[in-house]
Amino acid sequence: MPPLAPCPHLPPAPPGLSWRHLHAQREDSRGDAFYVACLEYGQSLWQQALPARAILCLDRAMGADLDGTEPSLQRWPMPYAALAWMLANLPPGAFVGNPRVHFQHYADRINEPRREARRWRAWACWAITRALQPTWPADPRHSVREPAAAEIAQALRTHGLVGEAELWAAVLHSSATSPAGPFPAREDIR
Repeated sequence: MPPLAPCPHLPPAPPGLSWRHLHAQREDSRGDAFYVACLEYGQSLWQQALPARAILCLDRAMGADLDGTEPSLQRWPMPYAALAWMLANLPPGAFVGNPRVHFQHYADRINEPRREARRWRAWACWAITRALQPTWPADPRHSVREPAAAEIAQALRTHGLVGEAELWAAVLHSSATSPAGPFPAREDIR
């Protein structure tokens, strides 16, 4: 499969990235440098036509230890728009698994650290996935109460970063109103 065009919601990927790129950020305590490394590696995997692995990197980025004051968040906010863009632009034949099931399981089984923020970010990603890929089934063997959008927004206001709930709601709204077309560029999300 030829390389894919870069996701406009993620930083450019330096050449030659591998899992070692993330591993090198251990001293950062999974903070700002780890967050950016996850986004860069996600971009690299996306461009290699590995969407399932790219989406997992977005998960890792959303689990970074951030307080909202990091400069990288000004340029690269929580990657809800990146997830939506990837789901709307999946290459034919590339393995993506079922992100709806992934986020459903992840939200229900998350542990510390930052459990509540990470849990509600997973539910937020689940909602975006449902909006963009409504035919992907849930796991019928995993019995869990799926939250409504209002509950997710409130939980992100409580446990997420300042403005995160509004960022997610804008992406969700755009996802729900234009699931078949290309996702709008990052600058178009208000």
